[in-house]
Amino acid sequence: MAVTVGASRLGLGVLRRLPVEARPLIRPGTVPTGVVHLGLGAFHRAHQAVYTEAAVGAVGGDWGIVAVAPRSTALVEALAGQDNLFSVSTLSAAGSTTRVVGALSGVRHAASDPDAVVALLADPAVRVVTLTVTEKAYQLDPVTGQLSPDSALAADLAGGRPPTTVPGLLLRGLAARAAADAGPLALVSCDNLPANGRRLRGLVDQAVGSATGVPAGLVDWVAGNVTCPGTMVDRIVPASTPDTIDAARRALGVTDLAAVAAEPYAHWVIEDDFLGGRPGWEHAGAVLTGDAGPWERLKLRGLNGVHSAVAYLGALAGRETIADALEIPHLTDVLRRLIAEDVAPSFTPPEGVRVVDYGEQALARFGNPAIRHRTLQVAMDGSQKLPQRVLHTIADLRATGRSARWGALVVAAWLRFALGYADDGRPLPFQDPLAGPIRAALDAGAQSPAGAVDAVFALREVIPAEVAGDDEVRAEVTAWLTALERHGVEATLAGVR
Repeated sequence: MAVTVGASRLGLGVLRRLPVEARPLIRPGTVPTGVVHLGLGAFHRAHQAVYTEAAVGAVGGDWGIVAVAPRSTALVEALAGQDNLFSVSTLSAAGSTTRVVGALSGVRHAASDPDAVVALLADPAVRVVTLTVTEKAYQLDPVTGQLSPDSALAADLAGGRPPTTVPGLLLRGLAARAAADAGPLALVSCDNLPANGRRLRGLVDQAVGSATGVPAGLVDWVAGNVTCPGTMVDRIVPASTPDTIDAARRALGVTDLAAVAAEPYAHWVIEDDFLGGRPGWEHAGAVLTGDAGPWERLKLRGLNGVHSAVAYLGALAGRETIADALEIPHLTDVLRRLIAEDVAPSFTPPEGVRVVDYGEQALARFGNPAIRHRTLQVAMDGSQKLPQRVLHTIADLRATGRSARWGALVVAAWLRFALGYADDGRPLPFQDPLAGPIRAALDAGAQSPAGAVDAVFALREVIPAEVAGDDEVRAEVTAWLTALERHGVEATLAGVR
């Protein structure tokens, strides 16, 4: 990201020059490390880091965060040059506010120094590891939940070299922690996966059970010392751009090369299962619970699934941002029907929550004109997202004999997007870890929409068997895909009855 630095850099030396309301709640270097975070991206900086800083500011604790970037060095270098400080701008139609966050006690780059990350995971002072590494980094089949290791993870499981994957880092870190008798550890997935705690537990157990060269007794040690609390995380955080950095500079009077922007809304639900202690997140507004499942399904289906629908239909119609896409005639009416007729009947929400009301709140959030969340960003990695966001909704509806008409529209929009061109013929990038098999399936079925649906529905890595074998769902997806190909998004939505 090319940015012209036109002011002094953010760092400890300039904090006194900042507006009082923009200064961090805690000063980096004064709070010892207790948390390691894997995935040094915009979402972590605008969500877990903000909650953790607020918790430490409210009730104290040794919970500084060392954040680890799996691959890119740019952000590590930017934060290291700013004494681990960064800013979060909260954007709404009414204006913006910017505040510097001091939750980070350090940053690391896993690809260049994996042994340092393994040592952190084995450090007895570290009692919590959080993750925002996106769905694909878990290397779990989205349908079965089983490990689907690529060559890098297979090499990590075989041992004999420093780890290069997230599961490999966790495996080697837990082995080193067990060998050092460093005490219990909570691994906390903050990614949009169904039953993310159980999925992470399955990943760890499978990796430990299938790896070679790990200490005897590691399986038992992990069973007795490692917990994987489930979570639900929620805040819209678009990718940072030069405009993000320019806005932070105007607000702070200094340059922050790690600036992020986010919507005002934030939510975090956490299962309270921490053998070694945790930050006082409830004092920062988080909800501690015994079961995050209902909250997770609410968010995955009522927010993320609807987000994906807007992204695919918006991208096909040539709309750059999610807010722009909501201006497509009839789209909000269709989304309300998706929420009321498909999402709401598909699961039991948390006590006291009405899914339709939650969906209305989601649509209002999507329409925030200050959050320029690109449709193409939300549309990435659909094969990893659609099972939990849309396909599980379809499966649960069909199990009760209900139609899944609107979920079928989202699947059809994804298939149409995967063909790689918008309604006006412009090319669309199809970024997906299964892009090869999906494109091959679409090519094999290119003679007709029905052929394309049949070919992609045969990909069990994406489409659950109960959905793939459902003739009514297949017919609905085919009808929607036919309409989208013949008429485009706007005409298709205009014809909805």
